[in-house]
Amino acid sequence: MSRDTGTLLEAYAERFISAWLARHGSLPEAEHDPDWPSPCEQGEPDWHGFVYWRPVAQSSALDWSGLETALETPVHPALKAYYGRFWSGHLPARHAEGGLDLIQLWNPADFERLVENLLGHALARRRARLPLTLFFACTEDPELILSLRNDDGSVVLERPARPSGRTLAPDLATFLEQLEPDVGAGDADRH
Repeated sequence: MSRDTGTLLEAYAERFISAWLARHGSLPEAEHDPDWPSPCEQGEPDWHGFVYWRPVAQSSALDWSGLETALETPVHPALKAYYGRFWSGHLPARHAEGGLDLIQLWNPADFERLVENLLGHALARRRARLPLTLFFACTEDPELILSLRNDDGSVVLERPARPSGRTLAPDLATFLEQLEPDVGAGDADRH
C-alpha cells in the first residue's frame, strides 16, 4: 500500500506545532505584511508587527498545468501532494544529514513565485543535461537543496545545476518519516 505524502506532511506539521508550543508556549510568529497576507495567520499582528501562524489546509487544488506545459512533462504526484497540502510558514526540521527548512506556501501568490523558481531550476538542469529535479527544502548549507527526482520520486541532496548528489530516501513519504521537529530557534520562521 502506498503511503500518502500529504498525510505524512500533515503528521510532521502537527508534531512540529506541538513541539513548538511545548518549547515556546505559543505558535510560531511571522512578520505581518498587509500586502502579503496568509490564510495561516492566526489573529491580528502584535504591536511589533508579528502575527502567529499555523499550517492551514488549502481548500482547492493548485493548478500545475502551466509548469507541466513548460516542462513538457507531468509534475511528480508526490510534489503536488506536498505543496498542495497547506498554507504555512516554512517548517524547520532535523534529519540525519542536518538541519533543513521544508518550504511551504504562504499564500496563492507564493505558489506563482514557486512555479517560476521551479521552472528556472528545471531549465538550468535541462541546459546542463541533467535529470529533472524539483526542490522542496533548503538546508543549513546554502549551497545544497533537497529535491525530488521527477522520474522516480526519490529524494536527493544536490547543488543546483549540478549532477544529483546523494539519494536520501526512495520517496518523499519515507523522507518525511525520517524528520524530527527543529524548534530550537526562538524565531523559527518570523517569515
